[in-house]
Amino acid sequence: MSALDPVLNPSSIVIVGASNQPTKRGYQAIRKLQEAQFAGEIYGVNPRGGEVLGVTCYAAIDALPVAPDLALICTPAATVPGLIEACGQKGIKGAIVLAGGFSEAGDEGAALERAMVRAARKWGIRVIGPNTSGSFNATSGLNLVGYERLPQGRIGLLSQSGNMALTWVTEALARPWMGFSTYVGVGNESEVGFHEYLEYFQDDPHTSVVLAYVEGLRNGRAFLEAARRTTPTKPVVLYKSGRTQHGQRAAKSHTGALAGDYSLSRHVLKQAGVIVVEQSDRVLDVADTLARQPALLGKRVAVLADGGGHATITADLLTDFGLQLADLLPETQARLKAALVPQAAVANPVDVAGATDAQPAKFAEAAALLLADPNVDGLIVVGLFGGYHIRFDSGLKDEEIQTAEKLAELAATHGKPMLVHSVYADHRPVPLATLQASDIPVFNSLEKAVHSLSALAEYGASLKRASRSDGAPGEAIPLLAGSDQRNLIDHALKEGRKALFEHEAKQLLAGYGVPVPSQFVLKSLDELPALLPNLPAGPLAVKLVSPDILHKSDAGGVVLNVQGEAALREAFTRIMDNARAYDPQAELTGVLITPMVEPGLEVILGVTRDPQFGPVLMFGLGGIHVEVLKDVVFRALPLTADDAADMLGALRASALLDGVRGQPAVDKQALIDLMLRVSRMCLNHEEIIELDLNPVRVYREGIAVVDARIVINEKPVTLKEEVA
Repeated sequence: MSALDPVLNPSSIVIVGASNQPTKRGYQAIRKLQEAQFAGEIYGVNPRGGEVLGVTCYAAIDALPVAPDLALICTPAATVPGLIEACGQKGIKGAIVLAGGFSEAGDEGAALERAMVRAARKWGIRVIGPNTSGSFNATSGLNLVGYERLPQGRIGLLSQSGNMALTWVTEALARPWMGFSTYVGVGNESEVGFHEYLEYFQDDPHTSVVLAYVEGLRNGRAFLEAARRTTPTKPVVLYKSGRTQHGQRAAKSHTGALAGDYSLSRHVLKQAGVIVVEQSDRVLDVADTLARQPALLGKRVAVLADGGGHATITADLLTDFGLQLADLLPETQARLKAALVPQAAVANPVDVAGATDAQPAKFAEAAALLLADPNVDGLIVVGLFGGYHIRFDSGLKDEEIQTAEKLAELAATHGKPMLVHSVYADHRPVPLATLQASDIPVFNSLEKAVHSLSALAEYGASLKRASRSDGAPGEAIPLLAGSDQRNLIDHALKEGRKALFEHEAKQLLAGYGVPVPSQFVLKSLDELPALLPNLPAGPLAVKLVSPDILHKSDAGGVVLNVQGEAALREAFTRIMDNARAYDPQAELTGVLITPMVEPGLEVILGVTRDPQFGPVLMFGLGGIHVEVLKDVVFRALPLTADDAADMLGALRASALLDGVRGQPAVDKQALIDLMLRVSRMCLNHEEIIELDLNPVRVYREGIAVVDARIVINEKPVTLKEEVA
């Protein structure tokens, strides 16, 4: 049994703040529990005692004859810490706190929330909220939200917005095949974390898919870890608001949680197997489809249409969503040609060309051939199906119903997903209702249908990643920091520096097997004669070394293509003069001399410690792609080989890695190896709070780290939890 079972599936409940005033939540909660036929015991607490709708009220929590599993607290914020204390003394296991006025309202409310959490943790009480719309369990009749009806189904719903939950519940009420198992308004996420609800739903037999509306996460790292454990067995669909600065400010004032960088959040959530949907009017369709259909284990889709227009649009949409038209086997096309009218198009998309207008059963015959083709991973049926008896002849109704039954049977037999689009979907004719009852989703919109199909493909790819063992790089990566690497960081911290020198950063990277060019530090021109014999032949790069000037180019601290002793002396002098002019107070250690590296494709790799998700790696193509197009991707650490490979393919300009306009393909394995080594290094050294390798040049074989910057902090950065 889950630790949250007494809270989300209680056998008894007390309404604290029970009232005989119909407008009060303490009245409405009792009424809704009775209307939903909640099977457990209901108690009330009201200082005046009495009854509410036949439920006995007690003057205080300690006067209750038993300790109920759950307390619904309907009283103002200021009363809550004391009431949680009283619940603990009574032995109550859980509480739902409805009131606002806590951390989302400012410092005074945050202090009140901390007091509430201290009381809860003292007694081991699990608290939902505060600032929550409540929760419901449609299976047991636990309606603590106040909805008129609870549409029962297989979607577990988590939301930081009561209005968004109401939006989706209301939408489901209009679609009798949709429904929810349990809903939780997580509110301020003060005591029970978002990730704990995922763990509850993972074990809940009534839930097939989890749908979440998220503004910000108190502990994003824990959420990612819970999602990784949950998604191999149950899909998690998430809508993330706060994509803009205005939205982030609104989220902060709503729940008190940080919304964070949207692009970063979207990427790391997908890494954990979460299906992120960016259109609020498609979220429920996607969740419902994932609840009722198997994952699409490839991208090859067959389209079965009864008209060219729908077929063409669907083909375009499949491309837009990263799916492919399946290449049908020649024998499949031959059998389709024999089964359909001569004018039918039997290359994918398949257009029956009127064959089904009088014989709807032809759809089932064609679907059987398509689903049997090993080149087909899934099928989408588009057009008029379900409405032939409305459009052409009412006598076709029975044949359409039988065809719907046959389509559902075929999908189950082949274990491949099947989705249906129909222009008659909103009419809900019996044939389409038959499909819905058999767990075949029916859509009124081609866009929604293909979007939902792409979610099945994304989930299928996630399942494949989860099933594969983690690939390791070519050479062993140190699991623990060596003394040489540790000494580099300790030395810098003892000197009071907040960053490693570039040559130290490259030394640290080299200790983890990252290839870096040879490098030499020149502290004064007096040292140059002794250094000259050791310098490599060819042009050199000379760069400023200073603990006070991190951005060397801004200070005129970089001179390139330097050759010969005279040029080296001139470069050293120019750099020192420029640095003194830039910052007269700066400490100047000397210059770093490295060989000029060959031109190649430039990429950027960085690591930051995000306040929600912890250490996160960024990768992108260099130059204009970073500065203008912002073509970068993020993944949370630790990184796997699959994660690194996915990052390469996720770039919008990923084709550059494969070579374009006569340029050779670059060494992707070397990039993957670099990412894995940087991942391990940053996990080993928590003092690293920021890393930038920019640029890294990538060649047909191998890479070269041209510049490296590592920012350090003596105290490792911890995830931000504002209330605990």
